[in-house]
This record gives sequence, C-alpha cells and structure tokens, in this order.
Amino acid sequence: MRSIRPSFTARGQRGGRRRTSRGPAAAVLASALLLTATACDSGDAEAGGEASATAADDGKGGIRIPDHIKEKLKEHGIDVDRWKDGAWKDWDKDDWLREAQDFVNPIIEDLWDPDRMRDAEEPDQEVRDSDLADDSGVTDPEPRPVEAKAVPPKYHDSAATAGKVFFDSPEGQMVCSATVVEDPANPGKSNLVWTAGHCVHAGKKGGWYRNLAFVPSYNDTGMSNEELQTASKEEVAPYGVWWADWAGTSQQWIEQGGSTGGDGASYDFAVIHVTPEEGSGGKSLEETVGSALPVDFDAPSVQKVPSVKAIGYPAAPPYDGQTLYQCEDRPGRLSIAAADPTMYRIGCTMTGGSSGGGWVAAGSDGKPALVSNTSIGPVTAGWLAGPRLGKEAEGVYDAVSDKFAGQ
Repeated sequence: MRSIRPSFTARGQRGGRRRTSRGPAAAVLASALLLTATACDSGDAEAGGEASATAADDGKGGIRIPDHIKEKLKEHGIDVDRWKDGAWKDWDKDDWLREAQDFVNPIIEDLWDPDRMRDAEEPDQEVRDSDLADDSGVTDPEPRPVEAKAVPPKYHDSAATAGKVFFDSPEGQMVCSATVVEDPANPGKSNLVWTAGHCVHAGKKGGWYRNLAFVPSYNDTGMSNEELQTASKEEVAPYGVWWADWAGTSQQWIEQGGSTGGDGASYDFAVIHVTPEEGSGGKSLEETVGSALPVDFDAPSVQKVPSVKAIGYPAAPPYDGQTLYQCEDRPGRLSIAAADPTMYRIGCTMTGGSSGGGWVAAGSDGKPALVSNTSIGPVTAGWLAGPRLGKEAEGVYDAVSDKFAGQ
C-alpha cells in the first residue's frame, strides 16, 4: 500500500538483504532482458512476455533465456556468456526502471528462496478507486480504525486464493499481496492473479518491475519469524512459486501513477498471468489451490455495500509480513481529486505489504467476489482505500485473459 504524504502511506514493503551468490547475477541479467524490450517490435515484446514458458535452461544458474531474447541482447552489446563471467557487475542497474517499456520476466529458478521471500519489504505506493456517478467527488468522514485480525492457519483452509507477490525494484526486493481470480477464457483452470498496479509497474517515472512471482498461501501453517529462518521452500511455499509470464495494468496508472500524493491511485490495479517455476503436473493455479474468486466490475455503490473484507500480509511495523491478516468493515468514500473516481475506504490497521490484497464483498449476484484491492492508507495505519473496479479494470482483465485464451 502506498501513502499519500504527508497524511497517507502506501501498503507495500521494501526488502533489505541481497543475495551475493548466483542470485544477483541472475537478477541483473533478467533486468538486461527488460532493457532489450524497448527495442523490440510488438511481436518481439509478446514473445518476450512468454519467455518463461518457451525458453530452455542455459545450464548455469537456472536462467531460462529464449534464443530471440539472446539475439536482442547481443544487438545491444550484451554478451550473455560474458555476463555469466561477471560483466553484469558493470551494468548501471538504475537504468532498467526508466527504460523498460514492455513486460519481460524470464524464470530464474530458486531466485525466490525462503530467505529472499522473508526479507522482502513493501514498496512506497498509493491507490485509488474507480468512478460511480452517485459517489463522484465525495469523501465521507474518516472511519474508525478496525484492528486487523490474524487469519487462523492453515490459511489455505479459509483463504485459499490469497498469497504474496514478490518482485525486484532498484531499491531491492519487494512484496505485495494478491488474489487468485477466475479466468473467463479458461473456466476452472485460471492462471490469473489480481494485485495493485504499483506492485507490477512504477508508474509515470518508471517501467515494469522484474522477477515478478506469486506464492499462494505463503507460510500456510503460520510459522513464526524464528521458525521461518530454517524453513524449507516447500514449507514456505506449499503450493509452489508461480512466475508472471505476462502482466497488465491501467494506462492511467502507467501515465499518472506516483509513489506519493495519490497520483493514479483510482486506477491502481493489475492482472498477472502466471506459470509454475517447476512442474505442476499440468494443473493450473486455480486447480492447484482449489479456488479462484470472480471479479465484479459492476459492484454496488458504496452506500449499498454492507460489508467488505480486506485481506493481506502487512509487513511494516508492528507486523512482520509473515502472517496473513484481514479486516472487515462497512465502506465509505474517499475522493483524492474531483476529476478522479471516488475510492472505497474502510477502517483497518494493516500496514505496508498489504498492497494489492483482495477486497471481497457480495457481488451484483449476491455471491462473494473481488470488488477492489488495497492501494493506499495513512501513515498512522487507521484505514485503507482501494479502487472500485469498473470498465478500465475490466479492460485490463479481459486483455490478459484473451492473450492466453485456449492455452
């Protein structure tokens, strides 16, 4: 989650420790792949987006790099074999964020090990919600804080669709929350994940983040931070690590989104298509976790929603990011700017790291559905706000679904 300074703060978490063995080299090489996307035509960019599904292991470090991407790297003076010998250390890693225009995210096997996942923190980011005619420009009184409650482990038993999104930014490894959602193009076999736009793209001052991966039911048994120090990857990620092979967010977020001030927050949503890091026996993400939420793009106005439940992994103090929490409250309205859509707002004490986590309410058909995602909240962590999902969100959702129709 982002904050709108001085009064608000975003709800992601930035991570501290960096790997010093094969991890950094792999991460920087993946960033180089992002840089080449700016020079690719649309066909190359699409192929790059599917690199994780089509590329072969190069035999060193588990990095899967398709031949057409290798050729693009060479065209721009990057010799993959030379990079393996340490030349990546000379590359200016700050440039990738400004130059990466198209989403490319090759799988780097074992990059997201238990230590790296545990150390990831929240990004600074903010959120908004989409418009309703009867809510436009209206802000209701600030809600009373609602104490977040820990979800009882195993998390999968009561929140099978919830998980964590991990990614790298110039500031280090980051984490957000996310939700498995239905895929209209692949009923019952969805590989779609819903999160915040600021968890996949830096907005107006940057590009796509790298090494983006989703872990459903992270720390499913609710191990303590101390217990996680020695936990295996299978214990931390019992349903596997799923890498994004495509991502979409709103054009408004890309053009307006910022880390402070609420810029672009009304359109701060994203959809990720994922593929397993290791074999899943041919099962989709939905089949693997056993569930996926429908998304309601015609949710009722704020006044007609009796209750919304927000769920996520808050990582900023007093939380540590290892435990799943939820808040439930009747929503109010928050207007950041008169020209922008009015957002949902609820009382909740969750902090950074809960960004992108799903908001669940009774949809237009009366059944539980995803109606928003966590985007912003105050520094004092008394409430959360998120966008109402309308036609812009539906367009992003349909575009990602259609890209993988029949696959």
